[in-house]
Amino acid sequence: MMDLLRNLDRRLVFLVMGLAVAVPILLRFSPPTTVTMQDRNVFDAIESLPDGSRVLLSFDFDPGSQGELLPMAMAFTRHLAEKKHKIYFMCLWPLGEPFVEDAMKLLQEEYPSLSYGKDYMSFGYKPGGEAVIKNIIVDWKQLFITDSRKQDLDELPMTANIKSAKAMNLIVNVSAGDPGTKQWVQYAATPAGISMVAGCTGVQAPLFYPYIPDPLAGLLAAIKGAAGYEQVLQEHYPHFGEDQFVKARYSSTSALQRMGPQFVAHLLMVLLIVLGNVIFFVDRKRGGA
Repeated sequence: MMDLLRNLDRRLVFLVMGLAVAVPILLRFSPPTTVTMQDRNVFDAIESLPDGSRVLLSFDFDPGSQGELLPMAMAFTRHLAEKKHKIYFMCLWPLGEPFVEDAMKLLQEEYPSLSYGKDYMSFGYKPGGEAVIKNIIVDWKQLFITDSRKQDLDELPMTANIKSAKAMNLIVNVSAGDPGTKQWVQYAATPAGISMVAGCTGVQAPLFYPYIPDPLAGLLAAIKGAAGYEQVLQEHYPHFGEDQFVKARYSSTSALQRMGPQFVAHLLMVLLIVLGNVIFFVDRKRGGA
């Protein structure tokens, strides 16, 4: 048995790892998910706002990070729509704009009572990074003359009487790097005194913990944070568990479903590491290492 394990073909290991990822996806396996305090803080920051509040939602990521960040971006969109908040979409990354368009399509399909220009709108992408944030905090219309659909901002009900981003009740940022959460904290939330929540990749999360709880009211870290947020949403909005939402193009449980393959693959990795060490120590004890 030890000889078999010692000379195990690595291609077999790759095959087993592939099955560990594929089978949970096919079976829609979701492991038990513990909701953290940060997940609830993010939910509470949005839920506690009076219905119809103004929320700036910035998608600062690209396809390379959508596996971690897109589920939380769509969860934010649904939550804001449920609360009937006014959603102001924008992005500081050029490849974030298609995700903004997808989020607005989600609103059109799942919340037909909401209309563009009255309940949600998009500024689209504007190059400049942190300079864009600095400008919109002072005067929005000096930088953005029209929305992403080339409509004059003075003609849209949502922007006709807004001078700057200081009119927002909350900033929500989904970030894969710079520019992203750090810049929104430093150049918008802190100087303007606006509350903020964010979702980010796992590698970024430790950098943002010092900003909690002020001005960052809560933080979703990677797919685990997105899964916890989805679970809290289902606790308060049970219809998110219905087929209409679960089987949608952007499922209301996509983060929870992605936890399954990650959970099984991690268990397999730990098992292989332990097994490799057992073989090593047995061989060393026998004098063969």
